[in-house]
Amino acid sequence: MTSADFSALRPRLPSEVQELTDGRFSRHGVRLVLKRDDLIHPELIGNKWRKLAPNLKAAAGRTVVTFGGAYSNHLRATAAAGRLLGIPTVGVVRGQELAHRPLNPSLARCVGDGMRLHFIDRSTYRRKAEPETQAAVLRAAGAQDAYVVPEGGSNALAVRGCRALGEELRGRGDVVAVACGTGGTLAGLAAGLGPGQRALGFPVLKGGFLSDDIRALQAEAFGGPRGDWRLEERFHFGGYARTTPELEAFAEDFEQRHGVAVERLYVAKLLYGLAVLVEEGAFEAGEVVVAVVTGAPFGG
Repeated sequence: MTSADFSALRPRLPSEVQELTDGRFSRHGVRLVLKRDDLIHPELIGNKWRKLAPNLKAAAGRTVVTFGGAYSNHLRATAAAGRLLGIPTVGVVRGQELAHRPLNPSLARCVGDGMRLHFIDRSTYRRKAEPETQAAVLRAAGAQDAYVVPEGGSNALAVRGCRALGEELRGRGDVVAVACGTGGTLAGLAAGLGPGQRALGFPVLKGGFLSDDIRALQAEAFGGPRGDWRLEERFHFGGYARTTPELEAFAEDFEQRHGVAVERLYVAKLLYGLAVLVEEGAFEAGEVVVAVVTGAPFGG
């Protein structure tokens, strides 16, 4: 796989920075800016581009195997990349196949993009990173010689790829906030920011385990901790793929105010959390808060 293959996809990098006028922030003297990573590429959106591109280059044309749940943005992005770049892809899906038939629109999109799906039970899925279990899964999927990308795409290559996001935002804000799934984007973002800037992550899963994962990812990618970052864990709204009427109403209001489509599983939780924090006085008057828009609504 060559860099020319990727340049032919014409990614819009660095992505756009867009300041909004939002009274919920401005009345506290805080400026709100969006980092529009959702506009990098129509199919390889946001952090998916930043995480997948270095891994697809490393795959060098081999079949790419990766993992995800039934509504995984990562699976969809990997399938789209495979189609666009002519790379075979296999998606290992959490849960028995019968439970996912007929396929939901997300998995159907993966198949339409040429991804071969392989379903495994949840117990095996939890052990997927163990070498023996992973080897057995790859054999069962007929992909023993494949290049493996972890769930969510977060590995050392991906984290180093996300460092560019922070570098693009040097001097553009005091706080840079991002929604977190596996933590790879935050790990790279924090490493790329400049002195005096701090990164704030909003986990969309329950559990309180993400700090250790981020530290481990930074150690793998950079040899140790990098940047000033912390997590704000109050805004998962029940966990991954969970939303509430309150969150839905907030997202609809934000869309109407600003004309920006709000992805519900990650971006809505990030923006809602920032709106609460500014009311709580978490940011000082005069500070610039940058919200990274890492994804777009499915089908949008």
